[in-house]
Amino acid sequence: MSQESIASLPTWNLTHLYPALDSAEVKADLADGKKMAEAFAQTYQGKLARLSAKEFGEALEAYDAHADVLGRIMSYAQLLYAGDNSDTAIAQFYQNMQEEVTNIYSLVLFFTLEINKLEDDVLEKLLSDDTAARYRSWVMDVRVHRPYQLDDDMERLLMEKSVSGQRAWNRLFDETMAGLRFPYKGEELTNSEILDKLSSKDGAVRKEAAKTFGKVLGDNIRLFSLITNTLAKDKAIEDQWRGLERPITSRNLSNLVEDDVVDALISSVKDSYGDLSHRYYALKAKWFGVDKMDYWDRNAPLPEDDDRKIPWNEAQETVLKAYNSFDPEMARIGQRFFDESWIDVPPRAGKDSGAFAHPVTPSTHPYILLNYHGKVRDVMTLAHELGHGVHQVLASKQGALMADTPLTLAETASVFGEMLTFRSLLDHESDEKRRRIMLAGKVEDMLNTVVRQVAFCDFERHVHDERKKGELTADRIGEIWMNVQTESLGPTFRFDEEYKHYWAYIPHFIHSPFYVYAYAFGDCLVNSLYDVFQQGHKGFQGKYLDMLRAGGTKRHKELLAPFGLDASDPDFWKRGLKVVSGFIDELEDVI
Repeated sequence: MSQESIASLPTWNLTHLYPALDSAEVKADLADGKKMAEAFAQTYQGKLARLSAKEFGEALEAYDAHADVLGRIMSYAQLLYAGDNSDTAIAQFYQNMQEEVTNIYSLVLFFTLEINKLEDDVLEKLLSDDTAARYRSWVMDVRVHRPYQLDDDMERLLMEKSVSGQRAWNRLFDETMAGLRFPYKGEELTNSEILDKLSSKDGAVRKEAAKTFGKVLGDNIRLFSLITNTLAKDKAIEDQWRGLERPITSRNLSNLVEDDVVDALISSVKDSYGDLSHRYYALKAKWFGVDKMDYWDRNAPLPEDDDRKIPWNEAQETVLKAYNSFDPEMARIGQRFFDESWIDVPPRAGKDSGAFAHPVTPSTHPYILLNYHGKVRDVMTLAHELGHGVHQVLASKQGALMADTPLTLAETASVFGEMLTFRSLLDHESDEKRRRIMLAGKVEDMLNTVVRQVAFCDFERHVHDERKKGELTADRIGEIWMNVQTESLGPTFRFDEEYKHYWAYIPHFIHSPFYVYAYAFGDCLVNSLYDVFQQGHKGFQGKYLDMLRAGGTKRHKELLAPFGLDASDPDFWKRGLKVVSGFIDELEDVI
C-alpha cells in the first residue's frame, strides 16, 4: 500500500480510557485501586472461613470491582505500549504501571490463596448465597490450581518479582524486536514491513526479504537465545516448586483443558502432517512447476493470483457483510469498532507487528490492533480479530472476573469469524480461477493455524525439556527449529542456513509459553462447529451467541454439548482435520 493509503487508515482513540498517560484520572484510579485493596484486605484477610454466605458474596463483588479498576489502568498502559514501544516515555509509563499495579494486587493476593485453602464443605456453604453462587465458575477455576499452590509468602514473592523477572525479559524482547531494522533495497524496514514482503508475488522480492530477515535475526541471535534460555529456566524452577512435571501443564490448567485432550489434539495433527501440509505443499510446488520450493515460497501467491490490493473500506464491508448474513447482532457489534475508533489499523515504526483484540475491562470496551497491508490475508486477519472483539463485547456482562475466556475457547469466535468471511467470499465468486486461488489461500491459512502452530508447540516442548538439563546454544535451538519445521512442512521445501534463526521472532514463545496450540484447538473446533452449522442444526445462531455470552463461566464440554460435540472424543479432532483435507481434495481435483 502507498504511504498515502496507509496514512488514511483509522487509528484507535485511547482517550476513551484516559486523557493521557500523565493525567489526573490515571493517578486517581491508582489511588482508588490502592484504597480498595487496603480496605478489602482489612475486611477479609484471614477471615474467609468464618464469613457468612452473604458476606462471601459481597467479598466476591468487591474483588470483581477492584479487578475492573486495575484492569482499566493496565490495559491502557499495554495498548499505549503496543501502539509505540519505541517511545521512551510510554515504555517508562508501562513499566511503572506494571510495578504499581503488581504492588496493589499483592495486597489482595490472599483472597485466591485463602479460597484454595477452604475445605469443600465450607466452600459449598459459602456459595449458597445467590450473589456468591453467581461466581461459582470463577471460584472453581481458581481451585484448579489448588494442588500446585505454594505458601502465601512464596506466592507473593513470585508476583512481586515478576516485574523484574519474566516481564522485564518480555519487555527486552519487545523493544529489541521493535528496534530492529531490516535492510532492503536501500531502505530500513520494520519487522511488519519486511514480513509483508514474504507474501509478494515477485520471487526475487521474497528471497531478498527472507535473506535479510534471517540475517538480522542471526546478528541478534545471542540475545534472543539468552532471553529464551532465561525464561525457560525461570519456568522450570517455578514448575518444579509447584510440582508440575510437564512444562505444558501450567498452560493447560490456565486454559481449563485436560492434558489428555491437548495431547489428543497434538497427536492427531502430527499424524496428519502427511495428509495435510506435505500433500498441499507438493501440490503448490506443482503449480509453480518445480519439484522443490524454497522456504520463502511457503506463503507466496499462486502464479495465477493477480495480487490485488484490497482497499480498507472494502475489507471492512466484506467482513461486516459476512457477519450480518450469519446474525445481524454480530454485524452491529462489529460496526462499533469502526464507528467509535476502537481499532488501530496502519503499520508504523514502533508498533507491535502482529494483531490482537484486547478486552480491556467490562466497564469499557475492547480495542483491536492490526497492521493492514491490503492483502487477502489481512482481510482474514480483520475477520479474525473482529471475531474476538464481538466475543469480548458479548461476554462483558459476566464482569471482570468471568468475562475472560480460556485461550482455547477464545480462538473459537475469531476462527469462526474467518470462516464466515471466507465462505461468504467463496459463495459470491463465480470465476473458477479466483475460487481456486481463494480455496488455496484458505488451506494455507488453515495450515498456518493448525500445522504450523502445533509444530511451534512441539518446538517449545523440545526447548523446555532440554533446558532442564542445561543451557541451550543458539545453534542447538536452531537445530530443534529446523527439525520440527522439516517434519511439519515436509520434503517439498529447501531450508537455507539463515532459516534456523526464524524461531527468534515468535512473540508467543516469550510472552505465553505453549499458547500456540490454542490456535490449532480453535481451528479444529470451529471446523467441527461449522460442519454442524452447514448441516442445518436447529437454532445454531442463537446457541452460538449464547456460547459467546457465557465468557469464562463454562468449560469446553458444557459449551459444545448443545451442538452435540465433545472435544474429549478422539473423533472430534479428526472431524475438524477432515475439513482441511477435504479442501485439499478439491484442489487436487482441479489440477
